[in-house]
Amino acid sequence: MSVKERIFERFLDGSLANKNVAEICKILSIPYRERTKLLPILSELCEEGKLYKTETGKFGTSEQLGLIKGKISGNERGFGFLVPDDKEKYPHDFFIPRKYMHGAFHEDVVLAEQISWTSERETERDEARIVKILERGYKTIVGVFRKDKRAGYLYPDEKKFSAPVYIPLANCHKIKNGVKAVAKITEYPHGKAPGGEIVEVLGAEDDFFAEELSIIRSYNLREEFPTAVEKEAQKQEKRGITAQDIASRKDFRDKLIVTIDGEDTRDIDDAISLEKVGESYLLGVHIADVSHYVEARSLLDNEAFERGTSVYFPDSVLPMLPRALSNGICSLNEGEDRLTLSCVMKIDKHGKVKNSEIVEGVIRSAHKMTYTEITKILDGDKATCDKYADVIDTVHLFAELTRILQEKRSKKGSVTLDIKEAKILFDRETNEITIPDYERPFSYQIIEAFMVLANETVAEYMHSIEAPFIYRVHEKPSEEKAKAFRAFAQGLGLTARFNAEDVKPYDYQNLLIKGKDLPSYSVLNRVMLRSMQKARYSAENLGHFGLASDCYCHFTSPIRRYPDLCIHRIVKDVINGKYAEAVSKYSGFVERSADQSSDRERKATEAERDVDDLYKTMFMSEHIGEEYEAVISGVTSFGLFAELPNTIEGFIPIESLYGTYKFDEAKFCLIGSGKSYSLGETLKIKVVDVDFDRRRTEFRLLQKIEKETKSEE
Repeated sequence: MSVKERIFERFLDGSLANKNVAEICKILSIPYRERTKLLPILSELCEEGKLYKTETGKFGTSEQLGLIKGKISGNERGFGFLVPDDKEKYPHDFFIPRKYMHGAFHEDVVLAEQISWTSERETERDEARIVKILERGYKTIVGVFRKDKRAGYLYPDEKKFSAPVYIPLANCHKIKNGVKAVAKITEYPHGKAPGGEIVEVLGAEDDFFAEELSIIRSYNLREEFPTAVEKEAQKQEKRGITAQDIASRKDFRDKLIVTIDGEDTRDIDDAISLEKVGESYLLGVHIADVSHYVEARSLLDNEAFERGTSVYFPDSVLPMLPRALSNGICSLNEGEDRLTLSCVMKIDKHGKVKNSEIVEGVIRSAHKMTYTEITKILDGDKATCDKYADVIDTVHLFAELTRILQEKRSKKGSVTLDIKEAKILFDRETNEITIPDYERPFSYQIIEAFMVLANETVAEYMHSIEAPFIYRVHEKPSEEKAKAFRAFAQGLGLTARFNAEDVKPYDYQNLLIKGKDLPSYSVLNRVMLRSMQKARYSAENLGHFGLASDCYCHFTSPIRRYPDLCIHRIVKDVINGKYAEAVSKYSGFVERSADQSSDRERKATEAERDVDDLYKTMFMSEHIGEEYEAVISGVTSFGLFAELPNTIEGFIPIESLYGTYKFDEAKFCLIGSGKSYSLGETLKIKVVDVDFDRRRTEFRLLQKIEKETKSEE
């Protein structure tokens, strides 16, 4: 055993833990004047990540020194905050002064030590010092490129990344000043700006589409697929459907099957059929059998796993799978034979699934229908009814069963939030952006009800046989958030007496019912949503709070979501008598896949939100000076947020309200001399400005509109 190994053994047994150099020398019987023999060994152990050194000069393992692992949330002024991984042990973030950042930047994963700190007023706060940077958060970064005679610099769009990236002049002399670009970070020299190279120029700084692409690149999202992946997709598309494929499957081609999607949908992964059999309903939910073409651990599968999900923007889609599959052979196109994994359910008149089967099938969709067309048929529009004369009765049967299923789910306590989502329409020919007033017709609820039932049915079956699986889970709200929401609801005049320690779905449902006629109803929905946990994927069944479901999964969108594709493979193994093989192949993989898919879903959602905000800002830039009615959707100490009927939100600074106001945090209210502004109240506003950097619209208050309100009965 070497000297270094023997010294490290002494740390592991605790005899050298939390000791400085002088103390270590004494314990090891090394004269202090000969410490130069010891220092290189300690330095080497620190470089290897086996030991760490505190600010006071003490050495030990991360556990011995009580170091905290977490991620840095930076600030443009150079300081940061440590967000600990272990939220139970460290529920609050730690402030890191600039002098203790030690070369760390926003999103870096680090080890830090807690520092005691007392101000002149003798008040304490949690501070920390970076001890070790474990992983860099940024490999590439997006920003504005500028250069002078000496060097080039990329100034990051992400203001929390507190330093520009240095680009040697020799590597950027052909790049124009002021363009939006992507830099690959090649080095993080201590005490200096990170070094890098420009790997992609996105466009001019003031170009709208360059700005959109900047957002997309900031999430490391890309449109193109590797050449080998594209070739494999084309090979699978050419493979098509053989007579042998059909012979081994249940043939649904004699059934009346349709798809219902938005007008611009190209990747169609679900179709439905419905028949009335006596007093029962026979519902077929037919899902594209993507796993037939995407073999596990193939190039296509590895790429899909990395992407995790398709990402949707107003002017484009970044698909999880190449278009040869997503828009081609896997898409359930009208009038074409397609392979499916079908869940067929017999449902009684009360909405209960009496029996079900999951089979590999083949279908031929009779019609590619849209939500708009379904709405028109239900409304009796003659032209649409004539066009779809063969499915009119079936469409009305869709509506009949949907209402039964909704009534059943409502009795279980399902929390049906009425959250407005902007529908942003972009015309590629004119570059015109349109954002109509929010509308969610009943036709959307048909597909939602049928897909939810299929997801639940598949999950319950797989859970009953204890197969490895990926569940869609939504845990109940934390006690702290449930208490805050209860106080908010009571502030609106609603009776809210539920147990915050163990809130039930029907507790939330009852509040939505009671608050239905309040002007602040939309805000009640939004605050309720914020009080809930975020839904995620899990290898363990933890139930779904929002749906009041004991067992739920995502089965119905394998073209655009990886968890669906993964569980299709497991289901197919099980129904084909390969249960033991499925357990062997997927028991370890499902947990890794669930974590990866949850992470990719979060990033996709954030990217979609940021791009939507950019489009909203551009749209509102064409309406400066116009006046609207808006509902107060947020109240802060620094102003009001107000929402238009098309879901666009604008900000009203407190200084523009005239007078002095006090913020009542408990009631979400600004109170001034003789005036007050609360969530849900209606205002007359004027659009006065837009801020593209912050992607925000500014309103000016013209007047408060008093409306008659109904209190809870």
